[in-house]
Amino acid sequence: MGVPLLRLLFRKMWNTKWLTLSTLLGLIVAVSFTVSIPMYSDGALKRVVSSTLKEESKGLPAGSLIMSYQAQGGTKTDLNGLKAVNEYIAKEVPKEIGFPYDAFVNVRAIRGTEVYPVDPSKVDASRTRSMSIVSMSGLKDHAEVTGGKMFSDQADGDTIEALMLEEAMYRQDLHVGDIMEYPVSGGSDITLKVKIVGTFKASKDTDPYWYQNFEGMMNNFYVSEKAFNDDLLQQKHIPLHNANWYYAFDLREIKTSQLSTLSGTLERLNVDLFQKLKNTKVDVSFNNLLSDFRKQSLQMQTLLFTLAAPMIAMVFYYIVMNARQSLDKQQSDIAVLRSRGASTKQIIFIYLLESILLGVLALVAGPLLGWFMSKSIGAADGFLTFVNRKSIPVGFNFDAMALGIAAVVIAILATLLPAVSYARQSIVKAKQKQARSDRRPFWQRWYLDIVLMGISGYGYYLFNERQMLTFQTGMTTDELQVQPFLFFVPALAIFSIGLFFLRVFPWLLKLIGWLGKKWLPVPYYLSLTQLSRSSSSYYPLMILLVLTLGLGVYNASAARTIDLNSTERTLYKYGTDVIMKTVWQSTPEISRPGKGGSGQGQGQGQGQGGGQGSPGRGGQGGSGQNAKPTKEVYSEPPFEVFRKLDGVEHAARVLQTKGSIIVSGRSAGQGNIMGIDNLDFSKVAWFRNDLFPVHPYNYLNFLGMNESAALVPTNFAEKYKLKPGDVFSVSIGDQTVEFAVYGIVPYWPSQYPDKTPFIIANLDYIYDQVPLIPYEVWLKMKPGAKVAPLIPILAKQGVDLVSVDDVRSELITQSKHPTRGGVFGILSLGFLVSVMVSLIGYILYWFFNLSGRVVQFGILRAMGLSRKQLTFMLLTEQILTAGLSIILGIAIGKIAGKLYLPFLQTADNVTTQVPPFRIVFNSQDTLQLYIVVLVMLLLGAGLLMWQIRRLRVHQAVKMGEER
Repeated sequence: MGVPLLRLLFRKMWNTKWLTLSTLLGLIVAVSFTVSIPMYSDGALKRVVSSTLKEESKGLPAGSLIMSYQAQGGTKTDLNGLKAVNEYIAKEVPKEIGFPYDAFVNVRAIRGTEVYPVDPSKVDASRTRSMSIVSMSGLKDHAEVTGGKMFSDQADGDTIEALMLEEAMYRQDLHVGDIMEYPVSGGSDITLKVKIVGTFKASKDTDPYWYQNFEGMMNNFYVSEKAFNDDLLQQKHIPLHNANWYYAFDLREIKTSQLSTLSGTLERLNVDLFQKLKNTKVDVSFNNLLSDFRKQSLQMQTLLFTLAAPMIAMVFYYIVMNARQSLDKQQSDIAVLRSRGASTKQIIFIYLLESILLGVLALVAGPLLGWFMSKSIGAADGFLTFVNRKSIPVGFNFDAMALGIAAVVIAILATLLPAVSYARQSIVKAKQKQARSDRRPFWQRWYLDIVLMGISGYGYYLFNERQMLTFQTGMTTDELQVQPFLFFVPALAIFSIGLFFLRVFPWLLKLIGWLGKKWLPVPYYLSLTQLSRSSSSYYPLMILLVLTLGLGVYNASAARTIDLNSTERTLYKYGTDVIMKTVWQSTPEISRPGKGGSGQGQGQGQGQGGGQGSPGRGGQGGSGQNAKPTKEVYSEPPFEVFRKLDGVEHAARVLQTKGSIIVSGRSAGQGNIMGIDNLDFSKVAWFRNDLFPVHPYNYLNFLGMNESAALVPTNFAEKYKLKPGDVFSVSIGDQTVEFAVYGIVPYWPSQYPDKTPFIIANLDYIYDQVPLIPYEVWLKMKPGAKVAPLIPILAKQGVDLVSVDDVRSELITQSKHPTRGGVFGILSLGFLVSVMVSLIGYILYWFFNLSGRVVQFGILRAMGLSRKQLTFMLLTEQILTAGLSIILGIAIGKIAGKLYLPFLQTADNVTTQVPPFRIVFNSQDTLQLYIVVLVMLLLGAGLLMWQIRRLRVHQAVKMGEER
């Protein structure tokens, strides 16, 4: 029975090869899209793990693990336990951790004590020296002897040879060849003699072997590990004071699937160590960091899966739609098989076998495509923008394969369940079902569209009340939190509105038919009749188009909005391309005479508040409480050199200082004072023109009208009722400067009016009133010009820099953030998948719709309908179904963007975000959608024309059924 079934299966798949191939394509896309997320998360984790571990471990290498034994006072050493724990740490721990290590060292020490020279004539005996005898495993391999020789592996009686660090030798005032007496403390009457035979230094300072601070090694005698263990511990029974075991594991190849297991191993380590030797424990571990990584990885995968969920669901819907088309085409065949003795189980088994076969093929090809997708996600620099940067180390992992298998199983179930109902039908029931083809679908009967619209509306309400935004992902992009629900709820809204439109679609057709029944030509009337009688058969295609195009528009707008607002916030924060702060030389200025005490003559003391040599009016050293303190007088470094630097388009001096603002004799608090040269500033500053009522250059022109002209922020002017022409003053240091309001601006580059009011004024006018204050240099760079080469050039010309801030470097750093890349990568791929699925789904649907209506077309042609009329009839069907769905999908996507995208602002920045948040609908993205739509319609029109041209009336009008 097996061979005939297989033969029947392959014949069936061949007869519906296009549907089979399209289903396989959908499965491959579903698997690849699903597995790309854990593969990307795994690669992103590898990129950040090493640097994060290094930062969090306070300078220790990545993957540092330190275990220690600390003896209690007066206790003897359990040598068997020490041996057991040492073997466990040296052999078993690396196996349990499962990663290679760059360094391993075991440090042992006996209790430190005060040492004395055997020959006081050679060594200064009056000096106190507290030393410890220490052994380090592998010291010979990592140290370089700089004086004397290497120590011996055996003690000579009570004399043991030792090395010291070079620096330690100098500090302790010791020399090679000196012998020190070492009284062993802890109840023992043994006095060891330590002979210093050589000095050493690290062969390589950056070697992770030297995990200890060299400063902490200055009071140690370093002896042979063998001599320490055999002679001191075993033969002389000297108690071990402490021991440390250090590993530097290389975690660069860590995978997300290993985090949980590795964390459990580290948690268990303390228990295993203590059981083998009491008072042995883990001092430094990367377990907490692994927990953080696991949390970050889970959050990233949750975020990306939530973003991708609507697209993945859409792909599954496409698979189900294909399966339904295939089953509808084979409905009569299934009924015939049932009538000829095939059991329900056998028919279901045929479809199960087909699904499994396609699923296996998808599991083979899907992860390979998923690998390329994950690479594309890692290369995403913005929406539909991929850059050639160092790729994320992406690889296959267990999580990815498990999710791929889950995707295939879900797809198999989704396609198999409808087949079960078809397999149970006899010929009679199949014909009855065909006769009731106009029955409303289940979601209309159960009002599922209304329910889903209610849920999406409630989601909007929660967003509006700032309640759902409390869901924390832990992932931010330039402080702009990407809330996953802001992609899931709008997708639900797009889907439910599309379903609701299909509910009213038959009424719309009836309305058009009623309005035009008297004047509509026959082809159009036939189209309306066809759609009215079998409207439910068009629903799968229509909802697919609404969903794909709506999601495409929304996701494109969301990605552009996130990208643009994040970038603009950074550009506004800096205000220009590069900000350089130079070193200003300063000299103390002699204070003006203070109003000191009333003494006569010149006092000799140093008065409080008056500097030495600063005569007070009542004599030096008078009370001096009102004497002026010494001031710093700055000399301005050369500025013109900045204009001539390679790669610099323009340069400007920008003063930023604090001042106390006084309006109408009342204090208005502290404010930021920005002094600028208006012409230079116009060439270097970043302006977003829509932030201003008029072009920002007009405000810069106002500054040129009067040297005392100033610009003030809108909220400050409203609070103190300031208008153009009003005069106010600002205290800068000891000087008061008067300004006149010439312009009122809502924002200004690098200034935040809601935090601190700002005054924009002429720099030279400020310098005329107050002593020189160091200013910043703002640079407008040429495209691609680098800043690093400018620093040595400036240094040669006598200009030293305090700091350099490059907005372009900040934007690059942001673009490389794994979460940001993941968000844009998923949305970009989702957009491309949406376009591809809608295009393929549309073509296949119309291909099989037209091929299944050959008999109907033949009858219409036989009744006298011309080919031209038949073509217009089918074009009308496409316009009323696909055309309306396309328009509706794009419109719903834009409406959803207008409604939900404002909530991309987080609760804490919704009122204070500068510059203000704005939603972006990029015309290029919409144009791409329009191109896809045009291609779809042209292909659809081409299909129906091809179908009509190959139609033969005498072949179409025949006895039998449509196939």
